Amino acid sequence: MSRSDVLVDADWVQDHLDDPKVAIVEVDEDTSAYEKNHIKNAIRIDWTKDLQDPVRRDFVDQEGFEKLLSEKGIANDTLVVLYGGNNNWFASYAYWYFKLYGHENVKLLDGGRKKWELDARELVEEVPERATTEYKAKPQDTSIRAFRDDVVAAIGAQNLVDVRSPDEFSGKLLAPAHLPQEQSQRPGHVPSARNIPWSKNANDDGTFKSDDELKELYAEEQVDLAKDTIAYCRIGERSALTWFVLHELLGVENVKNYDGSWTEYGSLVGVPIELGANK
Repeated sequence: MSRSDVLVDADWVQDHLDDPKVAIVEVDEDTSAYEKNHIKNAIRIDWTKDLQDPVRRDFVDQEGFEKLLSEKGIANDTLVVLYGGNNNWFASYAYWYFKLYGHENVKLLDGGRKKWELDARELVEEVPERATTEYKAKPQDTSIRAFRDDVVAAIGAQNLVDVRSPDEFSGKLLAPAHLPQEQSQRPGHVPSARNIPWSKNANDDGTFKSDDELKELYAEEQVDLAKDTIAYCRIGERSALTWFVLHELLGVENVKNYDGSWTEYGSLVGVPIELGANK
């Protein structure tokens, strides 16, 4: 798989702003960012409202995903280009969702909103209209999704990559410093996990580092990419970016995202937990 299979650059997006076969989709941690301005003809997916089950802790189911994309005017053959702020943090999360439900033609805008703004490209306030579709999703591809039992079984046997900040990994914080310190019952990390913060995958302009740089990053942290790998963070969004890097950019086959992540694992009874930095 080449980078062009999963990434487009800002020039490509600029040339396809009015292409009816392309859906440009913004997904941000700050769900109000789109309302202020966005790329021309981009639509929004709100990760809190659109992608989460409204009652239980889980994703929208297959039927819910079909309803969402149908209402957004996305067809099965639409090329979806996702972008967002903070180095495509939540755009990568949405990308993983699209792959989970079998959408073949989905890519990230390399650099996301940050690179677009650094290039001083146009942002608009107008919200486009797209005709509704009858989208049909596939059953979840659980080969890219890890569950808590998978994580426990992976301790000391597979790669566990904790992509949170060093302070979260060591147990000083329960969540990123700018967020409320809540949700999990205990701090720390899964034993044998390596701490490789998600942000290390990106350059200063938000674009992804080169393949060689990425391979060196994981090799330096003793991650053997020949082994099965599970990435996790707090709720599965930052680790989706690491999943994207390993699975989509570097072509590592057996990589899963543990979306339950620390808010689940750190609240489980009886599972092993460690404190402190990388050893």
